[in-house]
Amino acid sequence: MDKVKFNIKNVHYAPMNEETGTWEKPVAIPGAVNFSLAPVGEVTKFYADGVLYYTCAANNGYEGDLEMAMFPAHFLKSIYGVTEGTTSKVLIENANARPKPFALLFEEEGDSAGTMFVLYNCTATRPERSFETTGENKDPSTSKISVTVGPMLNGNVLAMTQDDTPEETKNKWYDAVYEEGK
Repeated sequence: MDKVKFNIKNVHYAPMNEETGTWEKPVAIPGAVNFSLAPVGEVTKFYADGVLYYTCAANNGYEGDLEMAMFPAHFLKSIYGVTEGTTSKVLIENANARPKPFALLFEEEGDSAGTMFVLYNCTATRPERSFETTGENKDPSTSKISVTVGPMLNGNVLAMTQDDTPEETKNKWYDAVYEEGK
């Protein structure tokens, strides 16, 4: 059992085929730097008879920022509809392109087993870009997207491994988006 967690790694994305409702094969994005997620959903409180009579918490998924060394062209083309000139090989972003939903897979190391995650039904902003001059040090710049994770039609938001998850499941984690019973 893990006592502590550290280090995000093995980030993959899997676009959703919106016609079939299935996930494409996960593709690696090297260079994970940071991923912060906050739950989305309010707690509703209902008072009756002068007391807190009923409470209900909504699970509307998560929101957060994924920071990577950079987002590769295959991610930009697959998720944001960026096109590439046939002979020029120039990437072109078009404001009329509609981003695709995707699943996001990654690992968080631990002192013992670590945890593998899949976030379903993700949408993301285009990557932030910052450009700096080089000074005394060559500090790499990074790229960041804001990710929104919403529930699927069946209510699933997230799946994650545990210490006793079979090795067979863990070994196949990046072969396909994990779906219980499939």
